Amino acid sequence: MKEHKVVLYTTPTCSWCHKTREFLKQHKIKFEDIDVSKDYSAAMKMIKKSGQQGVPVIDIDGNIVVGFDEPKLRRILKIAS
Repeated sequence: MKEHKVVLYTTPTCSWCHKTREFLKQHKIKFEDIDVSKDYSAAMKMIKKSGQQGVPVIDIDGNIVVGFDEPKLRRILKIAS
């Protein structure tokens, strides 16, 4: 199975970020977790990639998912329902 490059842009107070993090861990998907509340340049990168200021934003091999969109995450990561 191909290993995906996954970057998760989050903030500490975001409940959907926690849900996304748990979903990825549950399915044993390795990911880089970037706290955009502490990293201004990462926040700007996230906004440029997604057009969004809200989190979570998930970058999977260049595919941008805004928010915890489980069906889309499953499709991109090829996780069966």
